[in-house]
Amino acid sequence: MKGTDGFPVRLRYTKRGKVRWISHRDVARAMERAFRITQLPLAFSQGFSPHPLVSFGLALATGNESDAEYLDLVLAETIDLDALGASLSEALPEGIEVTGAAALVDRAPALQEAVTAVSWQIEIEPTADASERIAAGLAAPTLVTTRHRKGREVTEDVRPVVRSINLMDHATIAMELNTQPRGAKPGEVLAAIGGLTEVRALRTHQWIERDGARQEPLDADVTRPRAEVCAS
Repeated sequence: MKGTDGFPVRLRYTKRGKVRWISHRDVARAMERAFRITQLPLAFSQGFSPHPLVSFGLALATGNESDAEYLDLVLAETIDLDALGASLSEALPEGIEVTGAAALVDRAPALQEAVTAVSWQIEIEPTADASERIAAGLAAPTLVTTRHRKGREVTEDVRPVVRSINLMDHATIAMELNTQPRGAKPGEVLAAIGGLTEVRALRTHQWIERDGARQEPLDADVTRPRAEVCAS
């Protein structure tokens, strides 16, 4: 996060089960409520209308699940990060659990700028020729899909977003997608391939890549090893 007085921290959290149907904005509200309940000593911005220094990472589409969501915040004072995940999880809705925390270096790049790729595990409706369709999609020079933006339909090529697609079994796909300069939803990629229908999508990892190496956000730009919390 940008340089400021305080102690920057990065959190990893899940979004699983029924809570996958709440919006990204509702997740932010739930986090803010948990911060108040646990009396987390958040640092605030300066100026006429101070606000807590909290910055969320890549938005997760409503209906998708994740084991790898992230947010950055700044604390006004140091706290025990080993205990932070459990205390926040108790104040969050079922399905949202904080599973890791790490102290960040000052001026760490924002998550939305730093994350370059995401990994997915996707359940699809079984089809006998899923493997052939995936192979054809990966071999195609373009994969055109239609998106709804600001009330109108926009046709875009999502092929540059796709890094890899692997059929794990007859109804499960592992997919890795770029996030920059733009990203795509797994369902959009499957629709562009043709005939593959997403049943459920789980974001398993986000990746920060620099100088030929890749790290998860809890390992990048941190001052000490992460504090892990096992999700129940």
